[in-house]
Amino acid sequence: MTTQTSRREFIGAAALVIGFAVPMGRRAAAMPKASASFAPNAFVRIAQDDSVTVIIKHVEFGQGPSTGLTTMVADELDADWSQMRMAFAPANDPLYKNLIFGTMGTGGSTAMANSWIQMRSAGAAARAMLVEAAARRWGVPIGEVTVSRGLVSHGGRTARFGELAEAAARLPVPDKPVLKTPDRWTLIGKDLPKLDSVAKSDGSAVFTVDIMRPGMVTATILHPPSFGGRVRSVDKAPALAVPGVVAVEVVPQGVVVYAEGTYPAMRGKAALTVDWDLSAAETRSSEEIIRTWAAAAASPGKEAEKTGDAAAALASATRTLEATYVFPFLAHAPMETLDAVIERRGDRADVWMGSQWQAGDMAAIAASMDLPAEAVTLHEQFAGGSFGRRATPNMDFATEAGAAAAAYPNAPVKFVWTRENDITGGRYRPIFVHKLRGGLNRDGDIIAWDQVIAGQSIFVGSPMEAVAVKNGVDATMVEGATESSYHWDNHRVGVHVMQSPVPPLWWRSVGNTHTAYTVETFVDELLQLGGKDPVSGRLARMKDSRGQGVLRRVAELADWGRPPAAGRSFGVAMHRSFGTYVAQIAEVSRRANGLPRVHKVWCAVDCGVPINPNVIRAQMEGGIGYGLGHALYGDLTLGEGGQVMQSNFHDYRSLRIGEMPDVEVAVIASEEKPTGVGEPGLPPIAPAVANAWRRLTGRSVRRLPFAHESNV
Repeated sequence: MTTQTSRREFIGAAALVIGFAVPMGRRAAAMPKASASFAPNAFVRIAQDDSVTVIIKHVEFGQGPSTGLTTMVADELDADWSQMRMAFAPANDPLYKNLIFGTMGTGGSTAMANSWIQMRSAGAAARAMLVEAAARRWGVPIGEVTVSRGLVSHGGRTARFGELAEAAARLPVPDKPVLKTPDRWTLIGKDLPKLDSVAKSDGSAVFTVDIMRPGMVTATILHPPSFGGRVRSVDKAPALAVPGVVAVEVVPQGVVVYAEGTYPAMRGKAALTVDWDLSAAETRSSEEIIRTWAAAAASPGKEAEKTGDAAAALASATRTLEATYVFPFLAHAPMETLDAVIERRGDRADVWMGSQWQAGDMAAIAASMDLPAEAVTLHEQFAGGSFGRRATPNMDFATEAGAAAAAYPNAPVKFVWTRENDITGGRYRPIFVHKLRGGLNRDGDIIAWDQVIAGQSIFVGSPMEAVAVKNGVDATMVEGATESSYHWDNHRVGVHVMQSPVPPLWWRSVGNTHTAYTVETFVDELLQLGGKDPVSGRLARMKDSRGQGVLRRVAELADWGRPPAAGRSFGVAMHRSFGTYVAQIAEVSRRANGLPRVHKVWCAVDCGVPINPNVIRAQMEGGIGYGLGHALYGDLTLGEGGQVMQSNFHDYRSLRIGEMPDVEVAVIASEEKPTGVGEPGLPPIAPAVANAWRRLTGRSVRRLPFAHESNV
């Protein structure tokens, strides 16, 4: 490889040499080159070359909505999978809003759920118009025209979509197109390859970091060393002396260095000397915060849910169990750090980014640049992961990127966060402390459950507080503990909303990241204390049949009840989140360093109609890997003065490829409306491993991660 060969050119060349190419991926990543002559609605474009392009209203960061939405349209259209393409939608709330959120956005595992009827209707409308166009051409009844794999037929006559596109475009769009019944689905429920996999493998997929504009400068930012800090003064001279640095500007979020490339920008940032005002900053360490949160959790807190009288039941219990759980700050750490390219042209601006909240992000950028919202055009890009980080209630990154572009109006600006920006200056899954008390009767049955949760709210103080916080309770702090999968006669959940300048944010599966762990490990300990089997004990207390179904299925997969191999143990957990039920069983042994080795995970998932089992299995595997890595190692800590102690992947550890367990997934057949799979695979893995670990070692892990010094 020469110094002139780019990373992507190298990847592409390697892929060509070894013959690793699947045509679908290359086609899917590109916008259609042929003219779109038939556009029956905002989601479907049919060109004269027979290609069908589906407009994707959700960001694609690996979770698969581009494949899922395209599948819905293709099935109702009776298209051939090989003719399907995808293109990202522009920022446009009236056309492309998430029907659950009411605005454009991707999150809460809602992409399939909110689009289920909408996208199928879009495909069905296009099909009806093609059929009518064919019937008119041939002078036959509409009911005698058939469509199969992209070919419209009557008797011995056939026509391709492209041949009918022009005539179909002149017909009225049906108001209520008839949708297929499940027995006629040809693609939904089938294992289809993800549309973007090959392009992402051979380097042809374009991410924001790949965007280049004439005269563009690269900008990076230095944030305050503690959350809540501000710039008091800065000495720009040392940074401006670095070859390639063209400007240094102060913005509300920190100091931005502009340069003729990434390396001089990073060198210029390293040369900055800044006097910070930390008078309003968080100066407590993580340990100080945990002690404060734990003291709060010792009292009942605001009541989030109550059934029966947990206090009285505890007082009458034959045996009781009490435990305090501690969860650390967690960073999202997407593989592609946050970035945006912004080019101002007079009174308009173009933005290239992988936006998770498209209309909101464009409005924030426009406000930072003193432009009306409609003057900003989004060119949506693939994004390299998110796990919640690319969407915030305050559009903080978009606001910052807009401020950086506004401060340097002379050229297009590629604003890129470094990994250090991401780890030390992100928004985190906040610290949580849980206090649990449970009681058993003489027969070993659970008769009392009292749980108090202390932590920061994502929504209190944000523009979304009025919607998300009711009677002082942020539902995302207690979800998974309230509306439990189990029936308890005496059950209480309380919550304390704590305050800190550290900005909190939803993290993959939100409140379920910590509530699933406490509920599923505490119930396991109570069942063991009462002499009950972990699976049958759960089944006896489970409220609904879908939860029972995934638990029974995963027990079948793992052959629950068989003795483990020497030195190994099994643990089980089941959790419902975002309307999806997931049960997992982990097989665990002990490593020489004192940490668990997870050999295999069996998983059963019920997410309603399985639109694409291939994507569902991949999301379960990804959720298990991401969740296991953070359960074992994830620990972002504030040290003395509130400064973040980690900065990159060398000290904010992820799961390594050799640590990924073998995973076997069973997807439950269902006729329920589809729900999401991007997040629900994560919550059960940590408690499943912890339950296996306790049975293997006799030790309960009540402070995460497993690698914390209190556990090894």
